[in-house]
Amino acid sequence: MRRRCVWETMAGLTAALVVLKCCSVAAEVVTCSGIVPMVYRNDKISITDFGGVGDGRTLNTKAFNEAVYRIKHLRRRRGTLLYIPPGVYLTQSFNLTSRMTLYLAKGAVIKATQNTADWPLIAPLPSYGRGRERPGGRYMSFIHGEGLHDVIITGENGTIDGQGGVWWNIWRQRTLQFTRPNLIEFKDSRSIIISNVIFKNSPFWNIHPVYCSKVVIRHVTILAPPGSPNTDGIDPDSSSHVCIEDSYISTGDDLVAVKSGWDEYGIKYGRPSTDITIRRVTGSSPFAGIAVGSETSGGVYNVLAEHITLYNMGVGIHLKTNIGRGGIIKNITISDVYMVNVRKGIKIAADVGDHPDENYNPNALPVLNQVRITNVRGKKVQQAGLIHGLKNSPFTDICLSNINLHGSSSRRYVPWKCSYVSGGAIQVKPSPCSDLIHSGSCPIQGR
Repeated sequence: MRRRCVWETMAGLTAALVVLKCCSVAAEVVTCSGIVPMVYRNDKISITDFGGVGDGRTLNTKAFNEAVYRIKHLRRRRGTLLYIPPGVYLTQSFNLTSRMTLYLAKGAVIKATQNTADWPLIAPLPSYGRGRERPGGRYMSFIHGEGLHDVIITGENGTIDGQGGVWWNIWRQRTLQFTRPNLIEFKDSRSIIISNVIFKNSPFWNIHPVYCSKVVIRHVTILAPPGSPNTDGIDPDSSSHVCIEDSYISTGDDLVAVKSGWDEYGIKYGRPSTDITIRRVTGSSPFAGIAVGSETSGGVYNVLAEHITLYNMGVGIHLKTNIGRGGIIKNITISDVYMVNVRKGIKIAADVGDHPDENYNPNALPVLNQVRITNVRGKKVQQAGLIHGLKNSPFTDICLSNINLHGSSSRRYVPWKCSYVSGGAIQVKPSPCSDLIHSGSCPIQGR
């Protein structure tokens, strides 16, 4: 029996959030979103109460800062909702505060100023040691939160627009002085929900939870042109208990990339990404669909990605690291993936990504084991797979099962390529490299 659901909108602003009421729950949809309960805030203010003007020309930075200041000092027990009505609200970057909901009505757009001089500089992340693109600091994300808890960004599919084109051009012209800003970043924060919002044209990475715990990102749309540089969709970074579900991502870089710090800085900081769930994500990119790395120096453990649909991709599934990274990548499970028109179906490699400086330790070798990739289907896949470990740190316990990646009839078949890898393979077409075929470490399905 099919699950029947009724969408009800709570009356007035009291009901700001749309609640999914489900009856006849014969077949529950599997979700991890319960790690952060949704909070409905009775106390509400509007950006217009602080002089906000949604004409697309007026700069609203003062209004946003005053609204957040009010919420911070009201200290309501269940927090306060900041309502953004329909309109285009141009603003510089701004900070959020704890126990706050940022709610975008249908037709509401929060748009970033294109004057790069308006963006403040902040310190580099300790697990990176410098800006990701340039030495020194980095530009603060458009919407930023640090040391916060109980924050929600949601609405009726309103839009947060980073107007990233100006930043992409600076990057292409090689005149970038500091690392470009993310669209959304939460640092050292917990109990975060991001849902029912469109994210568009980020200057750099779109959604970046770093040193966070208990983060839910679901029902979001993330858009950037395929040629936009480094516009990753969602990058959980040295974070734990992250739930990413039911979203569409089409960007110029990886759709979802799990990270944990960069070379000697990430090794020293030592904070892994753990317990990451990625489920029911659809998208396209010239780079990877589901990625781990390449910044994995703090370690990445317990990642589950399932029910993923990918179109027009560079690489479908990409686990990537490098000499000097150190870190352990362990217990990665990826299943039920469908991909069409992909350059490489599966790539697991230890020669990917650059280094922050010349001080990395070439003897800090990554360790990668316990990887399970199962139930993968693909059409128009130019090369099914490539797995390259390191001579002094081979990839071990790699299990591939029930995988069928068809090439295009108009292209020459490119075989699997492997080195320094051991594991097993069951029902994999085209046949993988012998390193996997002759090993029995792959458990038999159904047992």
